[in-house]
Amino acid sequence: MGRTMLHSESSFASPVKAAQCGESLADTTSSAVAAHGRRGAIVKSLRRHLALVTGAAIVTVLTGCAMAPGMSYSSRVSGAGTIQSDPLASTRPGAPKADGMDALPPNSLVEINGELISKQEAERPKGIPTGVTALFAKPAPYALGPGDILSIIVWDHPELNMPEATGSGGQDATGSNSVVSGYTIDSGGKVQYAYIGPVKLAGLTEMEARDLMTTKLSKYIRNPQVTLRITAYRSKRVYVDGEVRNPGLQTLNDMTMTLPEAINRAGGFTTNGDRSQIAVTRSDETVVVNIPDLIAKGTNPNNIVLRDGDLVRVFSSNDSKISVLGEVEHPGSFVLNNGRMSLSQALGDAGGVNQSSGDASQIFVVRNRESGQPTVFHLDASSPTAMATADSFDLKPDDVVFVDASALVRWARVIGLILPSTQAAATSRALGY
Repeated sequence: MGRTMLHSESSFASPVKAAQCGESLADTTSSAVAAHGRRGAIVKSLRRHLALVTGAAIVTVLTGCAMAPGMSYSSRVSGAGTIQSDPLASTRPGAPKADGMDALPPNSLVEINGELISKQEAERPKGIPTGVTALFAKPAPYALGPGDILSIIVWDHPELNMPEATGSGGQDATGSNSVVSGYTIDSGGKVQYAYIGPVKLAGLTEMEARDLMTTKLSKYIRNPQVTLRITAYRSKRVYVDGEVRNPGLQTLNDMTMTLPEAINRAGGFTTNGDRSQIAVTRSDETVVVNIPDLIAKGTNPNNIVLRDGDLVRVFSSNDSKISVLGEVEHPGSFVLNNGRMSLSQALGDAGGVNQSSGDASQIFVVRNRESGQPTVFHLDASSPTAMATADSFDLKPDDVVFVDASALVRWARVIGLILPSTQAAATSRALGY
């Protein structure tokens, strides 16, 4: 009886459990279907927004990549949605300007080609500047001046050979600093000597001063034999400063002081010394001397003879720099080598045009003019032969070389900026946030 009742209860419970399992399975299936539907909606929404983004990006590129990051000087785009096959079309007078790009002033862009190189070569001065030739002089004997110390000996008259113990310091005949004694020429240019009193010797050479002393002493001594020489040079100086190892005063002596000699006495150029930028100031006039240029034109720099009071200043090569920007391997500032650097050298120092992002047909050189309006030179270096032309194009201090990015790179940069934010917005919208 008990077993019969247990069996009956088990038989009754089975249909109930089955029904419950069926309801649970139905709920699970319904949830899965609903989740699948939501995922599908999200995917469709993302696809729709991505399509819109892609279309917007393409339109943006075709209208000039106004939102492209970084600088751009490309001249390919002349109007919305139109790309010119002529890379210089939009730089011509009257051509429309793409949004986000610099407007080129009319007639301001100059092509770097053989014609331009020939024109610049013809305009380059062939001779030596007049200001530099004014510094040329022949070596001349040293003229006595106030402060110089003299040794005066009258032979066979030891009573006259007692030099005044001045104990003054100066530079002797060998150019070495030492303490010497003798007859000092005073500020009036005179020397006080026995019997003859004050004698003006300033402005005379050693030979002329000796002859004058002999003539005056002959009134008191029969056939005087006089020896006169300079024992210390103190009347004439030049000042050398700037990029030399030992800047300071350099005393003129009986050896003619040329410009290279003055720099050599100052220890020579430092590593930053610019041999093409040496200023010589005489009176109130300053002349810039370019030593490499003089040598290239067959002129010896030793023809430049310095005078008392001249100021020599060697400028730093860091004052003559150019900048290379844009799509190159190593953008930055570069120092001109003694005032010279060609466009091809500048590009080479910067590692060349970036082969992955640079547009070799869009290389520009921006040069400031005194009017304040820059002149822009353009080089199409899509062919390697153009670099031969670039090697003949000399850059000037403060020039800016700019290599533009290719259209594909600018497009990719715009997309790279737009996609992340658009994807985030689309996802938030699909999830109902």
